Amino acid sequence: MTIEIAGRAVTVTNPAKVFFGSAGITKLDLVRYYASVAEGALRGISGRPIVLKRYVNGTDEEPFFQKRAPPSRPSWLGKDLARPSAAGDAAASPAPRLPTSW
Repeated sequence: MTIEIAGRAVTVTNPAKVFFGSAGITKLDLVRYYASVAEGALRGISGRPIVLKRYVNGTDEEPFFQKRAPPSRPSWLGKDLARPSAAGDAAASPAPRLPTSW
């Protein structure tokens, strides 16, 4: 399924897949929620490195962290190199660079 968000075509795979099992909230419900709060959320994380915590089988199953932006990401979703902290305890790795506005 492809939906338009901020003038961009966004593909949502398995839109009917239940993400929050106890509440019956689907993947598409979650995408629509994120789209509705995107402006404020992006303001809060702009310029910061992020990782993706993936729940492949919904929140009832174990998640994993995806630390690198996949090569198949949309061309408008860039990536920057995360810099180690002053203490040197964070490894440098590519981090997604999100659009600053929708």
